[in-house]
Amino acid sequence: METITLAIVEDDPVVRESLQTFFGGNPQFEVLTVASSVETFLQKLDAEAQPLPEILLLDIQLPGMSGIEGIPGIRERLPDANIIMLTTFEDSEKIFAALCAGACSYLTKQTSLLKIREAVLNVSRGGSYMSPSIARKVVEYFSPKPKKQANTTLTDRQMDIVQGIVDGLSYKMIAARLDISIDTVRSHIMHIYRALNINSKGELIKRVVNGEL
Repeated sequence: METITLAIVEDDPVVRESLQTFFGGNPQFEVLTVASSVETFLQKLDAEAQPLPEILLLDIQLPGMSGIEGIPGIRERLPDANIIMLTTFEDSEKIFAALCAGACSYLTKQTSLLKIREAVLNVSRGGSYMSPSIARKVVEYFSPKPKKQANTTLTDRQMDIVQGIVDGLSYKMIAARLDISIDTVRSHIMHIYRALNINSKGELIKRVVNGEL
């Protein structure tokens, strides 16, 4: 059985020692380097001889350089290593920043050690791994956004009036287009505003642009 070489960059001593003990006690893995910051990790890479880690468990919130900021430098030194983010952050901005920077997987620190091991094994085979909550955010981000439900409270004639306003026509021009009086146009406008709970042409046009009419 081939041994998977690991590095751990984590500033929380409890989490760091837990990971080191768990993976270090398993003959399937070899923990080569443990550091509490990106800077320390890079220094150790320069000082230590081969072998180099195949997989890196990397926190985001670290003293000095953050995990995300450190990814480019790490990938420059370890172009073939796979980076697994292991962090408390679940916001979309940090998830995608880490993935775009070069991380291949993203796990929350609530993930059990057994699941982290599963992630490491999966990554070592060329795959990727996400915590369920993270995977859902990724799926939601790339899923097509449903269009807002169009308003159905306006009559066909009122929608004709709305189209005239969107086309930039004056009340007189709308009246001529629809062969109705200007007073009738004004009356329709008043009912449209009341039905939509708005007070201006700008708000009406915004509703149309947003697909709400």
